[in-house]
Amino acid sequence: MTRRYSSLAIADAGDLVFGQSASPVDCGYGLGIGRGLVYPEVNFTLPPISIDAATWPDVKEHYHNIAKGVLRRAVALEAPGIVLEFELLPAMTETPDWGAEITALLRDHLRLAYERHGLKNALRVTPTDIRDRNKPPALRAGAPWERLRRSFDLCIAAGADIVSIESVGGKEVHDRGLMWGDIRAIVFALGVLAPRDVAWLWDRISLACAASGHAVPGSDTACGFGNTAMQLAHQKMLPETLAAVVRAMSAVRSLVAFEHGAIGPSKDCAYEGPILKAITGCPISMEGKSATCAHFSPVGNIAAAMCDLWSNESVQDVRLLAGSAPEAYTELLTYDCRLMNVATAKGKSLTLRDWLVESDEWLSPQAAVLSPEATHQIAQAIIGASTDYERTVAAGRAAVAILECGVSQGRLNISAREGQWLSRLDRELTELQGKEQALTEEMMRANPRLFDPASYDLLE
Repeated sequence: MTRRYSSLAIADAGDLVFGQSASPVDCGYGLGIGRGLVYPEVNFTLPPISIDAATWPDVKEHYHNIAKGVLRRAVALEAPGIVLEFELLPAMTETPDWGAEITALLRDHLRLAYERHGLKNALRVTPTDIRDRNKPPALRAGAPWERLRRSFDLCIAAGADIVSIESVGGKEVHDRGLMWGDIRAIVFALGVLAPRDVAWLWDRISLACAASGHAVPGSDTACGFGNTAMQLAHQKMLPETLAAVVRAMSAVRSLVAFEHGAIGPSKDCAYEGPILKAITGCPISMEGKSATCAHFSPVGNIAAAMCDLWSNESVQDVRLLAGSAPEAYTELLTYDCRLMNVATAKGKSLTLRDWLVESDEWLSPQAAVLSPEATHQIAQAIIGASTDYERTVAAGRAAVAILECGVSQGRLNISAREGQWLSRLDRELTELQGKEQALTEEMMRANPRLFDPASYDLLE
């Protein structure tokens, strides 16, 4: 069953705050997400190690030790609850039984933590989207899709509480667009290709979750789009203004997952989460200053302003002076959440939220589009448009307007080159309004071997 959002679940920007969601999600062992508390979401991965039949016992031992250490730390710190996220490495999706085996292992640890210590918890499982193995990617058929589908089925059966994915539909065109600064290709990827793939994929994920009777269809994430742009901007390989506008536009393809069955919580690397929260009311997971183990960003504090889960993105199972890195980041996240939860209990959540926002907002174009007010403006632009393509263009234009306003008021300082890009984005996005069919025909002529039209229902 699909739906189409035409109004905001959270209509006032002032009501966008950490720990509070209009549509909370109950899952796992007694965990209610978005009901007033912010919980840590700990994400972890292996140190450098090959994954094959010979090393599989060592791989399992790593995950056993990670779960034991993380939960031991959470209990010691009296965390009110916790989410573990297991992001399958590609080999674990290629061999679906392996991913399911680790899912079951983690599920057992979480069950014991609840039974022995009363620690409320849930397990998020995120299979790797391996459908881009061939060029151009065949997204809807073939061995990669069948392995991914089976990975979902087996991980759900093994005890996944929340199911998510970082889907790749449209990324083959979007990556090229970023590399060449081709705004038309970026809009085509985000507004035409990606929404079609997300819709198709989430119809199937949602059905699998519903059939299980226990798994929650969490969310998709534009990590491969918005976060790729963010990291390229960090390396000075593309403009920050472009990365900020891409972030806003990417919310549309992630929203499609909610229109096809997802209910949240959104995934940590979906920095578009606040926009999704405003539109759907779903709880969101976010990452920022406490995710430096995985990557740097210009949004370390503001990212926490509206979160319901607070994540470290991902940390390798390596030894630090204090203990294992996953244990250390469990402590870091738990203390961050304590502060937010005390602010809520004291009636000061909006004060802390505003401080988190103010500390980052105008120091980067990418932060400027993540404030509650900016989130509200972009969300309003999205629901006011009729198609996914028009929503994407509208989101981009709203982000441009926010940045232009910041520059004109002297709050946002950007270089002359960034200013030129902002003007170009304004001009090209305005020109692309109402041009979905023409742009699609243009892209199919210009890129006949870059993407597979059949994977997006673009063949006549």
